Amino acid sequence: MTHVIGVDLGGTKTAAGVVSPSGEVLMTETIPTLNRDGGEAILDATAALIAGLAERAADAGHQVSGVGVGSAGVIDATSGMVVSATDAISGWAGTALVSGLSSRLGLAVRAVNDVHAHALGEAWLGASAGSASSLMVAFGTGVGGSFVLGGSPVLGHRFVGGHVGHFASPFAVSDGVPLPCVCGSAGHVEAIASGPAIHEAYLRGGGSAVSATDTRGVFALAAAEDHDGGASFGASRAAAVRAIHVGARAAGQAVGGLINILDPETVVISGGLADAGELWWKPMEAALRQELLAPLAAVPVLRASLGNSAAIIGAAKLVLL
Repeated sequence: MTHVIGVDLGGTKTAAGVVSPSGEVLMTETIPTLNRDGGEAILDATAALIAGLAERAADAGHQVSGVGVGSAGVIDATSGMVVSATDAISGWAGTALVSGLSSRLGLAVRAVNDVHAHALGEAWLGASAGSASSLMVAFGTGVGGSFVLGGSPVLGHRFVGGHVGHFASPFAVSDGVPLPCVCGSAGHVEAIASGPAIHEAYLRGGGSAVSATDTRGVFALAAAEDHDGGASFGASRAAAVRAIHVGARAAGQAVGGLINILDPETVVISGGLADAGELWWKPMEAALRQELLAPLAAVPVLRASLGNSAAIIGAAKLVLL
């Protein structure tokens, strides 16, 4: 029985797994992404990772027939080129991802953006399995999404579809000035609803950098009990609660608007913030529900269920279609 290898190529690490035709991940390996060494070095390291897994699969009696890749950046799924990428991976834009891996490995390769791969995995075997259409939005270091229709992610004419963190949010304002966004614009959803944005909102709101050095710290502080920690602790904790609440409401309003536009059968929320607990989830879902048109009031809104395997499984599905 033929198997494929799914690859999740991110800004800090690259994970790959041997996937059966039924979607079972049989073996995995992870390496650091050589994100400062340029595209060719990343292709060399990724090809070596895949080749090693293919050898392990062969030893176990499994033939590998193809490779699917979910990669950071805007990926032209027709040519297999990296159209654009952030500074998280230096020299990634312009890399011939598909042909570069295929020539190194002698295998068929397909590629899409990593969030599309994540959503495809959830649509195949995860939270939205069995749905004719699903919207997945991930809230973590950034904000990204994908609309999977009939088993395929909607990529857009220029393969930029899914950048759902980059439209205006009324929450993304401070003292009447739109908050700067990592894309170079301002006032976008990502500027208020991402993990780093929540930490920045905490600091703007008077929170102490000592009390919470990052977004995890903000959530820990918000959940902490005040055992007579004094006025400074109380002020920082209040700032943490406010920042999380505002970020969650901004996230929910954005997803609600997307649901009104797309009318998906199922909605999946993913990313680190989705796993952060009810302190974020409850205001997020309340804001989402408040935004919905009446016929959409009962749309299922679910947490992603495949964890770190989602993008590997979805990438594998690209070549199992």
